[in-house]
Amino acid sequence: MRFLFLLFIIVPVIEITLLIQVGSIIGTWYTVGLVLLSAFIGVNMLRRQSLSTLSRAQQRMNSGELPGQEMAEGIVIAVGGALLVTPGFVTDVIGFSCLIPQTRKALVKAVSSRFTVISAQQGFSGGPFAGGPFQPGSQADPFQSPGQGPSAFQPQRPRGTEGGDVLEGEYTHKD
Repeated sequence: MRFLFLLFIIVPVIEITLLIQVGSIIGTWYTVGLVLLSAFIGVNMLRRQSLSTLSRAQQRMNSGELPGQEMAEGIVIAVGGALLVTPGFVTDVIGFSCLIPQTRKALVKAVSSRFTVISAQQGFSGGPFAGGPFQPGSQADPFQSPGQGPSAFQPQRPRGTEGGDVLEGEYTHKD
């Protein structure tokens, strides 16, 4: 929490100082022009990279895969876009690095290595909620009958329909 507070205090101070320094060297209007140019280029890069990532995500979903990498990259792209429209040179450098595919993938890889992924085949047996009341096979598990073994993500018949006949047809309600 302190890190974020310091970040929100220090980054604007650095940005203002850098803008003043650059403005005194090349002039105020050239500095404003550079900030606007970087925002314009950044928005165009943001659009192109977003469409590319969305296209890859759709391809993975069509092949039956979960687009986890593309979802993480989409978050990094959104953060990079927000940083690019923020006036300043430091935020522009960070924003552009979020939009360049090689650095974005490296950033996603570095951040995702710090998280544990829970797959459907593993169930919810690990992590901070291990041993909680909604573990597969516990009394609070709504998908299993008492005495049934742990099979967390297998489809179950609704209770009360064991051994019953299923009738197909239509139902119309007459008022």
